[in-house]
Amino acid sequence: MVQVDKRESTETIKEAVEYLEHRDYENIKADIEGYETPVSFNKKGSDISITPDIVAERAGIKHYFDISLKSEKPNLLKSKWRLLEVISRMRKAKFKVITKRGHYSFTNAMLEDLNLEKNMIKL
Repeated sequence: MVQVDKRESTETIKEAVEYLEHRDYENIKADIEGYETPVSFNKKGSDISITPDIVAERAGIKHYFDISLKSEKPNLLKSKWRLLEVISRMRKAKFKVITKRGHYSFTNAMLEDLNLEKNMIKL
């Protein structure tokens, strides 16, 4: 999710971390207090920084997770997902989207706009 929306969604990130812990993910890094912050990606020549919401490993494969909630800035969210998808392909990792009830249609529309064939993780 985008930094603007992050203040309201720390509970969703905590739920997602608990979900991943029960699914045997290890080395979980989350962009919330109490966890190590994942590595940020900075755009050259500007002050834009993109941080995945959650990064974890399972079976030696790194997974990038992003929380999808209805956003005031859908274009920023699309850019973030596109970047995370490219990075995950380059690093032979996986990128997944986590969403909650009430946000499914928004998430599906965003994925269709980006032509990403992703199965959402529904909390």
